[in-house]
Amino acid sequence: MAKILLTTPCLFGLESLLKNEIKQLGYDIESVEDGRITYRTDELGICRSNLWLRTAERVLVNMGAFEAKSFDALFENTKKIPWEKWIPKKGRFWVKKASSIKSQLFSASDIQSIVKKAIVERLKSVYSLSWFEESEEDYPIRVFIKKDQVSIGIDTTGDSLHRRGYRQLTSKAPLSETLAAALVQLTPWQKDRLLVDPLCGSGTIPIEAALIGLKIAPGLNRSFTAMQWTKSIPKKLWNNALEEANDIRDRHSKLTIQGYDIDDSILRAARENAKRAAVDEQIHFQQRSIQDFSSLKKYGFIITNPPYGERLEDKESVIKLYQDMGRAFLNLDSWSYFIITAFEDFERYFGKKSSKKRKLYNGMMKANLYQYYGPKPPRN
Repeated sequence: MAKILLTTPCLFGLESLLKNEIKQLGYDIESVEDGRITYRTDELGICRSNLWLRTAERVLVNMGAFEAKSFDALFENTKKIPWEKWIPKKGRFWVKKASSIKSQLFSASDIQSIVKKAIVERLKSVYSLSWFEESEEDYPIRVFIKKDQVSIGIDTTGDSLHRRGYRQLTSKAPLSETLAAALVQLTPWQKDRLLVDPLCGSGTIPIEAALIGLKIAPGLNRSFTAMQWTKSIPKKLWNNALEEANDIRDRHSKLTIQGYDIDDSILRAARENAKRAAVDEQIHFQQRSIQDFSSLKKYGFIITNPPYGERLEDKESVIKLYQDMGRAFLNLDSWSYFIITAFEDFERYFGKKSSKKRKLYNGMMKANLYQYYGPKPPRN
């Protein structure tokens, strides 16, 4: 199989996690940038990356990188790329998205138009065609320009990797599946320890924890754009990757994961989401307010995403919630808790300074993960 360069975008702050995930798959890292990691693999690696990467947004075949300070340079350098290696005569190709940061070329629509024209001109000469039918499989193209450095890739994923396929119903401000998985992986939680989300909403954090604990590939129950590319990625490779994922899956462990929320209707959605993710037997959901949260168990973990109070009228209720959280959590003297919020004065109202604080992004919103580490349990 041929060696291929792949690029995976991720939320800012998750680069180290994604890098470790790629290494665990056995692939060599080429470069790490803010929100992007490039690595070397092969055709099977495209399948395995889409199935297994929990914190990536998508997987792109890196077609080329070059400098472009003018549209002429963008056109000529794009035309030099051997697009025919991936796009067949009847393939449907278009520039799905173009983004530009601190560059002389900043118009997304113009960038999209120029890149499309350059690819057409390249394929015209290769295939000796004057018109393209574009009636078969899809090859969406993405262009990223930063400080005049252009990176172009073909998207193998389709819908973003955070769309695992299990979440049909959500709360008002849902946490993305990729960020929820990252929060779990940023803690020392292990599958033999109790994990609780006392403000679980539609259940994303408990569900992602269960998927991690049972070694279930997050992309196991969805499809990907590159599954159509049977000429460059034989169907056998996808079957091999799926078979591997099913073999790795832990079908015997019993996890102790709990999700609480005051809203019974959203808990019904959480139970349905867990059922679609095939982890409903591993998670106990229950209606309970944060004021009533307590536990007699020792050495548990709390991972939660409380409301941030983005609107001014919500601020008072959010402050009260954080005060209630502080009173409830501080009684759990042997527990560890990890709370993500964009509310700047969180520690003040929670009533305790965190052991560590890590900057993350929830979408485009800057947030902090407040980390409170409890004592380690005694060895058995």
